[in-house]
Amino acid sequence: MKQPGPDHPMTITPNPKRVRVTADGVVIAETTRALTLKEAKYPPVQYVPREDANMALLDRTERTTHCPYKGDANYFSVKANGKTLDNAIWTYETPFPAMAELTGHLAFYPDKVKIEEVG
Repeated sequence: MKQPGPDHPMTITPNPKRVRVTADGVVIAETTRALTLKEAKYPPVQYVPREDANMALLDRTERTTHCPYKGDANYFSVKANGKTLDNAIWTYETPFPAMAELTGHLAFYPDKVKIEEVG
C-alpha cells in the first residue's frame, strides 16, 4: 500500500455540478453527489454513488485490478439498448484508508460511456 504524497498527489473533492453518465443514449447514472478524484498527472475521474446509478443495467464481471494507492478494483459491464459494454465501470469496494471516500462509488471509462457535467 502506497500513500499519496508530493510524488503522487491525490485529492478527492465533491463535484458541485450534476454529473450524468449515458451509454447509447440510456442514462446509466445521474447525481449531484459525484466525487472528483485528481490523481497525479491523470485526467480527473468522476466517482458516482451506487445509489445514483441504475444497477439493473450493470453486470459484475470477473475482472479485478490492483492500484497500490487505492486498492483492488472490481468491474461491471453495462447493458444498454441491446449492447454490452464490457468492463466499462470500476469500483473500489474496500479501498485503502487514504481513499476510503471512494467506498460505494462507481467510476466510468470515458471511451466507453459519455460522462457530462450538466449543471
